[in-house]
Amino acid sequence: MVKPATETPQRILWNSNLDLVIPSIHTPSVYFYRPTGAANFFDAGVMKQALSKALVPFYPMAGRLRRDDDGRIEIDCNADGVLFVEAESNFVIDDFGDFAPTPELRRLIPPVDYSGGIASYPLLVLQAF
Repeated sequence: MVKPATETPQRILWNSNLDLVIPSIHTPSVYFYRPTGAANFFDAGVMKQALSKALVPFYPMAGRLRRDDDGRIEIDCNADGVLFVEAESNFVIDDFGDFAPTPELRRLIPPVDYSGGIASYPLLVLQAF
C-alpha cells in the first residue's frame, strides 16, 4: 500500500446522489508508454514516491468506502492508502495489436478481492510493469 506522504485530514466525506448511482467497483483502464530513454523511466520507487506526494492533496483517494447508519455510502478519509502492484511481463506494446479487449489485456489489471465488503478494498489500484 502507498500512503500519503504527510498527515492528511481524517474525516468522512458525504457522497452526492450522483456518486451513489455509480457502482462501487473499480473501473479498469490500461495505459502504455514507450520508453523515453531516461534512466528512471517508470522506476517503481520513483512512481511510489510521486504517488505518495500526490495523495496528500487528493487524500480521499487514500481512504475507503463505508456505510453510514442509514446505509448510505460515504468516503472514510483514513489514509489507509492505495494498492500499488509491481509486475513484469515478456510482452512488448506491439504484442497487443489494436488494444481490443482480450483476456491477455485483462490480465494486466490487478485483481481486487471484493468479498470483504466496501470498507476492505482501496479506492485506487495501480500496477506498473
